[in-house]
Amino acid sequence: MRTVHELDPSKIFISRRQFLAATSVLASAPLWSWPAFAATPYRFSQGDFEILVVSDGELTLPASLLAPDAPPEELKALLETTGQGPEQVTAATNPTVIRTGDDIILIDNGSGNKFQPTAGKLVENLKAAGIEPESVTKLVFSHAHPDHIWGTLKDDGILTFPNATYYVNSAEWDFWMDPDILTKMPQEFHEFARGAQRDLAAVKERAVMMKPGDDIVTGIKVLDTAGHTPGHISLEVAGEDGLIIVADAITHQTVFFAHPEWRSGVDAIHDLAAQNKKALLERAATDKTRLLGFHWIYPGVGYAERKDGAYRFVAMT
Repeated sequence: MRTVHELDPSKIFISRRQFLAATSVLASAPLWSWPAFAATPYRFSQGDFEILVVSDGELTLPASLLAPDAPPEELKALLETTGQGPEQVTAATNPTVIRTGDDIILIDNGSGNKFQPTAGKLVENLKAAGIEPESVTKLVFSHAHPDHIWGTLKDDGILTFPNATYYVNSAEWDFWMDPDILTKMPQEFHEFARGAQRDLAAVKERAVMMKPGDDIVTGIKVLDTAGHTPGHISLEVAGEDGLIIVADAITHQTVFFAHPEWRSGVDAIHDLAAQNKKALLERAATDKTRLLGFHWIYPGVGYAERKDGAYRFVAMT
């Protein structure tokens, strides 16, 4: 398996030109209205932990970006089962809060007001749930994409969550903070890199470097799910049959359950991403482990069941 230091960013990001081109088109595309997506925080218990899914809003992306190599008619049929497509898909954004003891742990902080206008709702939804930004004690970044990290700073440059300790996979940090990264990737991806460097630099004095196998606290373990980005991580939460906070290791609850081998247009290292998709789904189906996906239909919590040689998502009721 390749290490982060062996990866060539130009080889990773060159295949993602269509992502930047597609998202630039979205400025003129009709977006679902935010009030229709003003989701109430979703609460459940996981062992000794209280879990809250707190929406940051939604993103709208071209359907072709979701699985660019998929047979178009097959992709269209899968999206139709979710009431979406064939041209656009709307993705939820589901940051997660874990309460345990004196800790309020936030997994990813959304995109702030720096990405799409229908996202950036996390802070107001946290406050509606009775959580002030100052009360967050730990903030874990699953990876450094805009919709997961660009909520780090307010407009005045002050940390949105000023009292948090920030947990970052050292592999993800090393990749994005490479001082030469802009020379190794297409210009249209520079804004992603600059944003990641801006926000990671802002938390440097409050950051803890972690690696797969580490515990954030007792009962919350870091899992290696690299592929979406070189240092992408998921989190395993202990209790009952377990819970895996998938983040973006699996970005769609229908398409990639049915076809974990398909390439996502936003996965950096396809073979590794596919390997980890399959491993997560197989484990979840075997052990009946709950899964929570960042971009799955709100609130994004459910199970994987085997179906026709692959899997299907069953929402938790």
